[in-house]
Amino acid sequence: MSIVSYIKKKLKKKVITKTFKEYGYSIKDFLIPTFGTVQYAQWLHPLEKPKNISIANINFYKAITTENDFVIDIGAHTGDTTLPMSLAIGKTGKVLAIEPNPYVFKILKKNAILNTNLTTIIPKCFAVTEKKGKYLFHYSDASFCNGGFLSQIQKKAHKHKYTLEVEGKNLSNYLHKHYASELKKLGLIKIDTEGYDKEILKTISEILKTHTPAIMVECYKYLDKKERETLFLTLADLNYDIFAIDDFESFDTLKKIQLKDMLHKKHFEMLALHKTKRHLYKFLK
Repeated sequence: MSIVSYIKKKLKKKVITKTFKEYGYSIKDFLIPTFGTVQYAQWLHPLEKPKNISIANINFYKAITTENDFVIDIGAHTGDTTLPMSLAIGKTGKVLAIEPNPYVFKILKKNAILNTNLTTIIPKCFAVTEKKGKYLFHYSDASFCNGGFLSQIQKKAHKHKYTLEVEGKNLSNYLHKHYASELKKLGLIKIDTEGYDKEILKTISEILKTHTPAIMVECYKYLDKKERETLFLTLADLNYDIFAIDDFESFDTLKKIQLKDMLHKKHFEMLALHKTKRHLYKFLK
């Protein structure tokens, strides 16, 4: 790339970052073995990376869930994880997809209704917080592509300066009120909330102790040493084995980690499996 092209690209990104615009979507078709054509609404925000739906990714979720499970996707964004999860557990299973950003939630709602012959996705627009109320989330651009409850992490120089007010709800209270019967089938909880994952785990600790689902979280790049250790210990204290995930289409690189390993990468994904259920996961050697 020439210097001129590079400068033009940087200037274009700067304009995109500073200018608010509400973006729509385009429908992408994926031909998936055993499923046929699966549709996905790709958000047209220019900072959003193209998403892919693959049989390998669906099989990844099949390995940590059971058909008919109840799954919760916290920080579902447009549904790029929600959809393969729902395909994995089947039409009779349910995925509760939670996304607080109203602009991206519109895309998630579309993805919830695109494949109803194969999936059951329940989209809800709120943030998972300790208490019910209104909260300011921080995003990296004026059109709110990527962000979260970043005021709750120690590092303040996180480069997410655009604020958006969202509704927050206590998830434990919400689930007991609206999905008490589904909790008996709780198989997986995925949390992707830009560093707030550990606090969410604390608010649903009793549900995790009772139902012991598989858990997916991220070690966010801006977390400091103490915050990383807290994330690990919160899971370990709940009797979970913790693994680093490098590939959401294979378990070949799955590696069990210890507290000291929380500093081995700037940013990485984690899978936590309850010790009492090790026998259910065939990929564990």
